[in-house]
Amino acid sequence: MISILAGIVILAINPARQLAEARNTQRRADVNTILNALYQYTIDNDGEVPATITTTATDICASDSVNCGSNADLSVLTHDEKYLISLPRDPGSGCTTGSTCYTVRKSVNGRITVEARLAELDATIGVTR
Repeated sequence: MISILAGIVILAINPARQLAEARNTQRRADVNTILNALYQYTIDNDGEVPATITTTATDICASDSVNCGSNADLSVLTHDEKYLISLPRDPGSGCTTGSTCYTVRKSVNGRITVEARLAELDATIGVTR
């Protein structure tokens, strides 16, 4: 009887799912942080967004990356720590060197979207402003 109850409790707690939900919560905070910094940058620069943001969803270059390659370089946000100290990096383990594993794009009307491409539990995490 005790082993059956213990099994039910372990299934109910499901630590792997709890950890995935915690990482998704961090991703939600990160996309909001990046978008808020972009918004402040745009206000300070007469409505202009960083030139590396295109209409195609592009990975954001990590703050410690020497060469951004095809990733969107948002170092203007971290320059002199005016908007961010550093760009947030996805809390999961699937992110490659040089990328934050967050994407950014703008619509043809100028709305910016930041998304977490490694969201877990079939979640869609993104914010548009």
